[in-house]
Amino acid sequence: MSPYTLAIDIGGSGIKALVLNAAGETVTPRERQATPHPAQPEPMLAIICALAQGKTYDRVSVGFPGVVCQGVTITAANLHPDWLGVNLQHILQERLGVPVRVINDADMQGYGAIQGTGVELVITLGTGVGSALFTQGHLVPNLELGHHPFRKNATYEECLGHIALKRDGVRKWNQRLEKALAQWQELFHYDHLYLGGGNAKHISFDLPPQVKTVPNVAGLLGGIALWRDEP
Repeated sequence: MSPYTLAIDIGGSGIKALVLNAAGETVTPRERQATPHPAQPEPMLAIICALAQGKTYDRVSVGFPGVVCQGVTITAANLHPDWLGVNLQHILQERLGVPVRVINDADMQGYGAIQGTGVELVITLGTGVGSALFTQGHLVPNLELGHHPFRKNATYEECLGHIALKRDGVRKWNQRLEKALAQWQELFHYDHLYLGGGNAKHISFDLPPQVKTVPNVAGLLGGIALWRDEP
């Protein structure tokens, strides 16, 4: 069922890919390659092109871990500084030969998780802390909540990112996350909150009724939403 969309999810620890049909259903298995370190543009672009090789697709959706404006990567906190100001959309269109759209990775994951009603907040707990906010299914782009102050002059990412989890342990990380959930409720008065990312599996407390975890594949499934204005 065409057109087929190649969805790419760029993360601080891994780059994932799969192909979706026009209905947003997966038609290839999810593939993953480790993000190279240092996480500079050229080696990462080579991995994206390798993941695309041999697949049938008509267009590409990319989730990038940072602020993206008109296909240009404005921030890249958990990647190499060389990513700042890169026109990722243009580069991939030239290398892959099909239309490409690039969006913040948490925003793309949000599209794969939300129900499209009320105020919905998406938080990704991985290398960093990603965030996406939707009202009635409409995206408020590039929220970047992870870099806002949380406690003791530290940001959410500094308290809940992967480094903090390894440094301080699962118990303290869960205590901080529980406090963050309450703070986000007071801040956004969300109807639903979705927790994704690789570290969501470490959550050990009972979540409030309006909060649930979502699988990581949502970060790829949301790729179809970038083309809703297309046939």
